[in-house]
Amino acid sequence: MIDISTLTVKKTRKLLDKKEIFAKELAESCLQNIENGNKELNIFLEVYDDVLKQAENAQKIIDTGKTSELTGIPLAIKDNILIKGKIASASSKMLQNYHAAYTATAAQKLIDQNIVFIGRTNMDEFAMGSSTENSAFGVTKNPCDASRVAGGSSGGSAAAVAANMALGALGSDTGGSVREPASFCGMVGLKPTYGSVSRYGLMAMGSSLDVIGPIAKTVADAEIIFNAIKGKDKFDSTSMEGKIERLKEGKIKIGVPYHILDIEGISENVRKNFDEAIEKFKSLGFEIKDIKLPNIDKSLAVYYIIMPAEVSSNLARYDGIKYGLSLNGENLLDVYKKTRGEGFGEETRRRIILGTYVLSSGYYDAYYGKAMSARKIIRDEFNGAFKEVNAILTPTTSSPAWKIGEKTSPLENYLADIFTVTANITGGPAISLPSGQAETDGKKLPLGIQLMAPHMSESILFEVGKKFLEEENG
Repeated sequence: MIDISTLTVKKTRKLLDKKEIFAKELAESCLQNIENGNKELNIFLEVYDDVLKQAENAQKIIDTGKTSELTGIPLAIKDNILIKGKIASASSKMLQNYHAAYTATAAQKLIDQNIVFIGRTNMDEFAMGSSTENSAFGVTKNPCDASRVAGGSSGGSAAAVAANMALGALGSDTGGSVREPASFCGMVGLKPTYGSVSRYGLMAMGSSLDVIGPIAKTVADAEIIFNAIKGKDKFDSTSMEGKIERLKEGKIKIGVPYHILDIEGISENVRKNFDEAIEKFKSLGFEIKDIKLPNIDKSLAVYYIIMPAEVSSNLARYDGIKYGLSLNGENLLDVYKKTRGEGFGEETRRRIILGTYVLSSGYYDAYYGKAMSARKIIRDEFNGAFKEVNAILTPTTSSPAWKIGEKTSPLENYLADIFTVTANITGGPAISLPSGQAETDGKKLPLGIQLMAPHMSESILFEVGKKFLEEENG
């Protein structure tokens, strides 16, 4: 059995091409780790029955010497990204037995590179949550401490990589759903520029916020997966090719909005770790600049108006008539009520009701209209800041992973997104980097820092991230 913990995508590529390891034994090692740990951690909802066949097909390509960077690499996929013929449930009873009728563009691009999809990972129902506690199929536990959450909504994807059940994973990020679980599990998580990756085949939550992104062990691995899935798609009118912006010569400037670090709720170990990260950036030759983003503190409120409004529209299709769960009723209204009442979990129902309210007559302008105006102001402030700095640095989360069941009120969970939602509101790319650990209850819990960059400037995040994590070039 291969020790997956010592491997990255880059390292594995070299070993596969040199025939020092083989795709099938690599897949078998992932499957063995799943066999050993999935029952306790609840990471995979389904392990695909054709994993070894995929690996054998990949090996045939490897044997010809015509490999891509990802040929034969085992990856996990979030349960809201479609693969034709496979179940995609979004961790909801509403779609418990739904088989996808087509394949998502991002998944197809990876299939075209002959990767090995191990299986679909657990998540918060319809991507609504920050802990994977909202899954209809049970909570995913953090591999670093099984008494704690793995984060959300892509908790299963982050945990799969952290538990050495895959070498990388696809997640989706609407308000931090790739970056927060990556931080909680000690992984790298990238939220790409909105539109840089096609949303075709991703179950819609907040259509102006959603983006598919990779979770991996290293920045280099995240970059490889991103480069494989990015690009314009005829099936998604919001997708774009876009010219990737690269750093110009000179000292890299990192902006830090110190004023937002004084808000209540940031744990001492997160603040201490963040200050240590700043000192490391300085020692690496980066210039740190204090910047002001006057309305960044309103991002969370803006997000929790826009997102539920889009949720209420997007989830209207799950009505018991078109597809998915359908429960019999005395009349059409009764069918709607029973299907949606039993098919959707509590948090999903809460957000649908909230979104319907803010879009209703008499409240649309007061809430949704104002939120959209504030969104533009926040975006303009970030664009102004990026004229002075190359990237903006914050913590990824305000605390390490919390204990399962610890946060009982919805508001407590919503506050977990305080640093991550802004990148979705502005549309720019952001990355979470592992930055250390916090000693809590005798366990070392991962912490993360977040870097944000201008639109189509993922290359800045990759360059800065590799230097911070001291990854080897080449």
